[in-house]
Amino acid sequence: MARPTASLHTARAPWAWALLGALLGALLTLALFAPAQWLADRIAQASAGQVQLAQARGTLWNGSAQLLLTGGAASQDRAALPGRIAWQLRPTWRGLRAQLHAACCTTSPLHLQAQVRLRWGGARITLADSQSQWPAAVLAGLGTPWNTLQPQGQLVLHTIGLQADWAAGRMVLTGQAQLDALAMSSRLSTVAPMGSYRLALQGGEVPTLTLQTLEGSLQLSGSGQWVGQRLRFSGEASAAPERQAALANLLNIIGRRSGARSLITLG
Repeated sequence: MARPTASLHTARAPWAWALLGALLGALLTLALFAPAQWLADRIAQASAGQVQLAQARGTLWNGSAQLLLTGGAASQDRAALPGRIAWQLRPTWRGLRAQLHAACCTTSPLHLQAQVRLRWGGARITLADSQSQWPAAVLAGLGTPWNTLQPQGQLVLHTIGLQADWAAGRMVLTGQAQLDALAMSSRLSTVAPMGSYRLALQGGEVPTLTLQTLEGSLQLSGSGQWVGQRLRFSGEASAAPERQAALANLLNIIGRRSGARSLITLG
């Protein structure tokens, strides 16, 4: 009786290996040619619908889409970045390498590298030094308060050695990021432009954030730091004496009025 059983197993073995090979081939094909819509769905889910990749084309690894910012799933607010953005994703031995290009806003592709360190249960994200310029109007898509402010101007972002490490539920940020908001205006004021401003992020054991006015009739200043995973920020806004009436509505929206100043508090 043993011989027929052995023969039966021997006969079945090629079919088993063929089936396994077909399954592995299907999985590999699926991974290589996964549609770009998969990435769009994951980003929308992770951002609670506030960042969306519309009209996604191509694959997960080489694709393009139109970037939309929204106020969330129940919001009617949305704004699109001009043109399309394109991306490339490449797996590495230690994680993932990404390249992002937006014809409207990046003179050269932005490079992002994510490393997953399974041994320590952590992750690292590194952004190559870069400069990009984005239209401030797209912020209106995020809903309150941006839909009320309706900002206009240019946002110039610089990053130097920016890196985020996660381990044991804690994030450590190193490097610097600087966002210059240039020639800003708002539908709440007839003053155009109101001014230019700089928001600077400095990494370290306790990352800090500072806000300053570069020029303009609307004066903004403030500073803050991350305590745990929360940002605590305090600042103030005021208007040049000859522009107080024209900027009054905007100052009422920005923060809590205290005489001629508007106090800004977060966290």
